[in-house]
Amino acid sequence: MGQSTDTATLPTSEPSHGNANGFLTSHAAAAAGGAESNGIAACKAAVHHEFPEHLSVHEALEQVNEQVAEDDILVEDEELLVNSLLDILKLEGDELAQAVETCYGLSAQYNKSNNPADLAKLQEVIESLDPAESILCASAFSHMLTLGNIAEEIQMARRKTLKSQRHGAIEDEGSSLTESSITETFEKLRAAGKTPEEIYEALCNQRVDLVLTAHPTQSIRRSLLQKHARIRNLLTQRHEQKKLTPERDLELTEAIKREIQAAWRTDEIRRSQPSPQDEMRGGMSYMHETIWPGVPRFLRRVDTALRHLGVQHRLPYRLPIIVFSSWMGGDRDGNPRVTSEVTKDVVYLSRLMVTNLYISQIESLMFDLSMWRASEELKERAAAVRSSVKRHTNHYIEFWRGIPETEPYRVILGEVRDKLWNTRDHIQQIISKGRSDYNEDDIYTTAEQLMEPLELCYKSLCSVGDQPLADGALLDCLRQVACFGLSLVRLDIRQEGARHTEALDTITAHLGQGAYSQWPEQQRLDWLTHELQSRRPLFGEDLLEGASGEVREVLATFRTLAGLPRDSLGAYVISMATSASHVLEVQLLQRAAGVKRPLRVVPLFERLDDLSNAPAVLEQLFSLPLYRASLEGGVQEIMIGYSDSGKDAGRLGAAWALYKAQARVVEVACAHGVQLSIFHGRGGTVGRGGGPTHLAILSQPPGTVNGRLRVTVQGEVIEQSFGEEHLCFRTLQRFTAATLDHTLNPPRAPLPQWEALMERMAPLSTAEYRSVVFQHPRFVELFRAVTPETEFARMNIGSRPSKRRAGGGVETLRAIPWIFAWTQTRFHLPVWLGLAAALRGVVEEDPHALDELQRMYQQWPFFRVTLDLLQMVFAKGDPRVARLYQQELAPPDLQQLGDELLQKYEESKNFVLLICGQLVPLESNPTLRQRLLVREPYITPLNVMQVLTLKRMRAAAAAAAAAAEGQGELEKGGSSLKKHLTPGRTAQVTSLNPSSVYPPGLEDTLIITMKGIAAGMQNTG
Repeated sequence: MGQSTDTATLPTSEPSHGNANGFLTSHAAAAAGGAESNGIAACKAAVHHEFPEHLSVHEALEQVNEQVAEDDILVEDEELLVNSLLDILKLEGDELAQAVETCYGLSAQYNKSNNPADLAKLQEVIESLDPAESILCASAFSHMLTLGNIAEEIQMARRKTLKSQRHGAIEDEGSSLTESSITETFEKLRAAGKTPEEIYEALCNQRVDLVLTAHPTQSIRRSLLQKHARIRNLLTQRHEQKKLTPERDLELTEAIKREIQAAWRTDEIRRSQPSPQDEMRGGMSYMHETIWPGVPRFLRRVDTALRHLGVQHRLPYRLPIIVFSSWMGGDRDGNPRVTSEVTKDVVYLSRLMVTNLYISQIESLMFDLSMWRASEELKERAAAVRSSVKRHTNHYIEFWRGIPETEPYRVILGEVRDKLWNTRDHIQQIISKGRSDYNEDDIYTTAEQLMEPLELCYKSLCSVGDQPLADGALLDCLRQVACFGLSLVRLDIRQEGARHTEALDTITAHLGQGAYSQWPEQQRLDWLTHELQSRRPLFGEDLLEGASGEVREVLATFRTLAGLPRDSLGAYVISMATSASHVLEVQLLQRAAGVKRPLRVVPLFERLDDLSNAPAVLEQLFSLPLYRASLEGGVQEIMIGYSDSGKDAGRLGAAWALYKAQARVVEVACAHGVQLSIFHGRGGTVGRGGGPTHLAILSQPPGTVNGRLRVTVQGEVIEQSFGEEHLCFRTLQRFTAATLDHTLNPPRAPLPQWEALMERMAPLSTAEYRSVVFQHPRFVELFRAVTPETEFARMNIGSRPSKRRAGGGVETLRAIPWIFAWTQTRFHLPVWLGLAAALRGVVEEDPHALDELQRMYQQWPFFRVTLDLLQMVFAKGDPRVARLYQQELAPPDLQQLGDELLQKYEESKNFVLLICGQLVPLESNPTLRQRLLVREPYITPLNVMQVLTLKRMRAAAAAAAAAAEGQGELEKGGSSLKKHLTPGRTAQVTSLNPSSVYPPGLEDTLIITMKGIAAGMQNTG
């Protein structure tokens, strides 16, 4: 089925999906028993009479390319999971399982024959299903794709292990999609002439900051993610426990089936929109479940790899090479639900979580450090602790009595535990009543305070000859303190630049100084510089009386930041930053609010014009002495946005603009003696700048990483990045290894003729993209007709609205639903549109351009990665399915535009294949290609169901609107639509969605198909 991310596929939505709306407990009661429906009867007729030779699920799985099946457990696991699900369906009667098998068989036949008549037969069978059957069949296919994704994750982890054990390749080493382990990276750098000490020093100075975001969040409920995690764990046990007894094998198999059935019986649809706090809790669950234990485990592996390299010292525990930040509860750009109170809540919830983790860790250490030999310094400290501290003995289960003086380490750790206990109580008081009764001396307020006694224990053990003991769990704990501090993650704040301008406009108007928003840029800079140097308050409390609600909330956010623990806060990111004044505005508002240690201000350059203008903005900032002096450590961080730039200019134009902008801003920073740190705002999909992590890093321009990498980990890929310990390990490894590789062995710079070709192609690509997306008078109409964009919000997968503002066209739509909508139809228009025009233009102008493009693909990492990711998109795309959406959902007068876009799709694909020297997409990666082909028969029925459901929903809405015309507004709750309800079994299916305004079952079927296709494509947006 699906290919796991960052190895040979796009990092996209979580590799799991849900069940069947409580399968026959709720919806399915309608499908169990009773008379056989017309839909089921049609399925039986199709199986027994029309398609006697269609492929079964088993036969399709067996088609996985044998040349890459060595030691491959994928087929075995997928058969176990899918057959278990089919068995569960049969518990309610054979009819439902037969319907699923029939739809699968027809779909496989169609994907094999490429005959439109076969697709029409599949469409006929699906159209005959009643509402209950549609929901259940959609759920079954959604589950199969989810289970296949899980099986593939296990298979990929196993193949990585086998590769390491054999010191050789199992994957296609010629593919740019192959990543290296940390050990392989060390070996590669040694072969390039780097010494072990150079590698060690580069690692010690390296810092990777992974920023977890909430949007677009995970389209799967956490209840289901937990069940999927248990399935993943049980499958792993089956393969890791060698020579299983028949009894143990049966126990594991039964446990797997239990979890599948539990998932199937759970409502897979999130019935309410999550709050920002819900998103934060979901994201932070990965911190304590896998990331907290995963960081020291990974660092221990780095130590081991260094020893194999000949370096005998470990990484310093005070220098974390990887840290974590978050946008959950801090990203208020376009999300009015993220308020100053929400930000305060998530900060203290994070501190509470990490304090609980430390308490558990310290209690574990108290068992480990039972030794009596210690340094004199530690003994003296222990004696002082015993004589001065009144212990909270009644709070604990273990070590609740006094600790003897012959166990000095336990005495020290007992004091640490007491202080952590107080710290937890202090945080809980703030959360519950807004204040705390504790003195600062009785709690931990900084990570250094916690580090000090642990470091004392470490140095004592080393001094008495017990360094092997010190380098055990105690070293792990020291590294956790260095990585997570007392905050667990550092929270970034993000707000749109125009909101700060609006606030300052209110302030200048209140002061009688005019309209700040109308001033030219230089006047703004002069005023801001003057106010930053002034000691007087910028405004008084009377300002708030006449301010808008939006301005009051902006100012409240800055006041909240002034009162929060500084170590819990990271950067202040300004989205849609266009000028130097946007940066100084945030500096001034922080000063006005009394933020004693200001957050670093990070402008986010997103759109094409903003990326082009970024060097000029930095030049203006660095030329201001006041601003230069404010840069902490002489470091300027900027953020570049991949999502909105892609939506603005198309993928090729945006990719080149991002590449150029990085190289140019680094030049500007170097000219001013400033160290530049680039924060990459990458999405999970190719359309939003996604792609395998190691490729993304290694394709950056030379000189732009330099051991510092900050990058977003989007909500949709957090599960597949950190959902299990082995996934967490691989994620930490790939970021660390690729950053080190780029720093010590930068990719080659493009030749002048390559840059010249890109300079010619990028404008051509952007021009065609914009001529269609923004300038064609009917494009928006077609987009909304042939995609589920208008229905996207029904999925309830995030707290943020899908639009920046109501109404408008594509420009008001956020990048996430823009990409999501085209991904659902398997057309992926934002990724390839404009490509054909660019390539055709340069090839027609210069006959030798094709040869040069082929050399670029072979020799330039940036261009190779760009085209390899396009191959991936074309391998997942299906213009035949896209045409079905067009034919069924678009009005006749839009068919021609749709046909023209389909022709552009084919032309773009053919150009890519020509340059890559391949006959079909991913020809050079048969492993991935075959698995994507195996996936198709599961996805196509969901596409067909989605098309028919959208058609029915829109027809019902149109009929209701027509009926209500002239009779006032539609009744609340959509009662005029509910007149279409039919009694009996169909009505029962909608028991979990009684508030739907549509005929029974339609809305749930649509949502399930969205989730299922997202699982199959591994894309939500």
